[in-house]
Amino acid sequence: MNMIIFMFILSLSLSIILTMFNLWTAQSTPDSEKLSPYECGFDPLGSARLPFSIRFFLVAILFLLFDLEIALLLPLPWATQLQSPLTTLTWSSTIILILTLGLIYEWTQGGLEWAE
Repeated sequence: MNMIIFMFILSLSLSIILTMFNLWTAQSTPDSEKLSPYECGFDPLGSARLPFSIRFFLVAILFLLFDLEIALLLPLPWATQLQSPLTTLTWSSTIILILTLGLIYEWTQGGLEWAE
């Protein structure tokens, strides 16, 4: 129990010391050069707040959706050691089938096309 308390106090004090050191040494006087957007050494030509195409966000959401496949299928090697590996195979096949159907649907709807 003493080791847990020691580690808790050590991590808490180290966090506080590092935070105070950062606040103490940080510069709090920004100038106009630091606040201006950087565009390869040239002066900015337009607004830095131009809206992005919604296609970038759709592709990012699709990537996150299909990337969850790894998180869901990662424990499969350990799940084969359970009492019923057939159930594990059934569920993993169902997950892969659903994701494949979603990918086919997005492909046919044109969600993966970059240019129209």
